[in-house]
Amino acid sequence: MKITYYGHACFKVRIAETELLFDPFISPNPLANHVRLDQVSADYIFVSHGHEDHLADATYLVRTRNIPVISNFEVSNWFSKQGVRKAHAMNHGGTLILPFGKVKYVYAQHSSSLPDGSYGGNPGGFVVHSSSEAFYYSGDTALTTDMKYIGEDFQLNFSAFPIGDTFTMGYEDAARAASLTQVRDVLGLHYNTFPAIQVDRQMALDHFQQANLRLHLPPIGTSIRLET
Repeated sequence: MKITYYGHACFKVRIAETELLFDPFISPNPLANHVRLDQVSADYIFVSHGHEDHLADATYLVRTRNIPVISNFEVSNWFSKQGVRKAHAMNHGGTLILPFGKVKYVYAQHSSSLPDGSYGGNPGGFVVHSSSEAFYYSGDTALTTDMKYIGEDFQLNFSAFPIGDTFTMGYEDAARAASLTQVRDVLGLHYNTFPAIQVDRQMALDHFQQANLRLHLPPIGTSIRLET
């Protein structure tokens, strides 16, 4: 699978010849000012919850490219009120069947409110699986025991976890989450964008290595490939 990192919690995965973009927060991110939003492509956009640092660019992208956006019920309704025509609502435990495979919306322990202050529903994450590949994006969350069942139910190629601490789990808990989900490869997210989520990069990498895990922290705007 090809993974492109756009900063903060925004990344894109190419799976089954389909581009999936998660939590687009690019143009307001000072660390991503070299990334041109008009050159970011996607077939689907997924939004884990309503906080602005996860959906700031979503409305622009779905309006200008006519890209479907998928999120929980409240966030999807909010997009519809912004004039977005292709907003697909989900809720915890639900599975959406798409041309490339299936997407399950799973539990995340966090909060959720929308940029206008309205209720953002229940935050979540996504398990994406095709006939040959699968991965888990937790969204913003604490470490939860639910992750154990995701590892048991799906043969994941990698998981994507926040590592910045303060508002989410830190890298130590992300390593524990990797073990629960039975993966060796983790894409680290939600770190260094703001002072409160600064991470010692080398300490995080060393912690994962000592646990016989691989933490991937690609530079913003670059891509990596994980073997399936």
